[in-house]
Amino acid sequence: MEDDAPVIYGLEFQARALTPQTAETDAIRFLVGTQSLKYDNQIHIIDFDDENNIINKNVLLHQAGEIWHISASPADRGVLATCYNRTSDSKVLTCAAVWRMPKELESGSHESPDDSSSTAQTLELLCHLDNTAHSNMACVVWEPMGDGKKIISLADNHILLWDLQESSSQAVLASSASLEGKGQLKFTSGRWSPHHNCTQVATANDTTLRGWDTRSMSQIYCIENAHGQLVRDLDFNPNKQYYLASCGDDCKVKFWDTRNVTEPVKTLEEHSHWVWNVRYNHSHDQLVLTGSSDSRVILSNMVSISSEPFGHLVDDDDISDQEDHRSEEKSKEPLQDNVIATYEEHEDSVYAVDWSSADPWLFASLSYDGRLVINRVPRALKYHILL
Repeated sequence: MEDDAPVIYGLEFQARALTPQTAETDAIRFLVGTQSLKYDNQIHIIDFDDENNIINKNVLLHQAGEIWHISASPADRGVLATCYNRTSDSKVLTCAAVWRMPKELESGSHESPDDSSSTAQTLELLCHLDNTAHSNMACVVWEPMGDGKKIISLADNHILLWDLQESSSQAVLASSASLEGKGQLKFTSGRWSPHHNCTQVATANDTTLRGWDTRSMSQIYCIENAHGQLVRDLDFNPNKQYYLASCGDDCKVKFWDTRNVTEPVKTLEEHSHWVWNVRYNHSHDQLVLTGSSDSRVILSNMVSISSEPFGHLVDDDDISDQEDHRSEEKSKEPLQDNVIATYEEHEDSVYAVDWSSADPWLFASLSYDGRLVINRVPRALKYHILL
């Protein structure tokens, strides 16, 4: 089988929530949450066996409601958080909770249960992120590289920092802040920066991006009109502490240096409809993944604003004399940004894309019709980056 061929899995339910199992760094594993009005919702644990190019799945019941967002603990493989819809007094609320999966499903296995006996298992509720004051949880983000005890939720116009205590069975509100201003202010998404000792979070509301200091819960930067329309998602460059990517309904992906927010460092205009998701590769920050309502996933090579703008840095000792002259010429020119590949395996809006936390060359994308596609960075490019 061709190494770069995609692997496709159908969930049989509509779905928009996807995350790698962040704490699992050996097995390739993704979690997908469904959106079904008629049936009990589910979380599908997707194990990818890359030697045989096959997907094994286990199903967890999520009876609380339709899943809008899912995120996995960075420290505990068995713990995850979801934002989900619940109807109360004929009003739809979006709530958030922290869950634990059954012990035997915590670590990636290449064993798929026999379909005849594969009954869906239940999630254990650890705690609710208490939602009495706010009606809509947009997303939940974990402190990166943390011990899985700190979590931020965005609800309406509030940013809430929680401490998970008593083995995550209790969420204590540590601090919070609110968006001030006219109109209906509502967060759409947020990311926790892995830099600055994990004291910074970026959020999106309407067309604005903001940075927050989690110690004082005060705003540190604000990029108004970052996009022409609603900002859908953002992500931090894992290697360059001031670099942030954003995407939105203006079909654009923009890259920012948060020290100078007057204009983006770079703009990508490859999608033809809303861009729902942007994700930096965790190891090679020139690789940027985006998913859109145009049903396409685009892998871009943003090398000019990466941590290695001249390509892979080679030791002088590694280069023989005849190559010396060539490499000197080459090293003066920064490499050009380009689209590496456009993936068209989806037929519906791609609501989520994410990189594996175990294999830096592998990523998953999810479209609303419940189609999950696993793809690899093209081999030629992988070796070009590595060698």
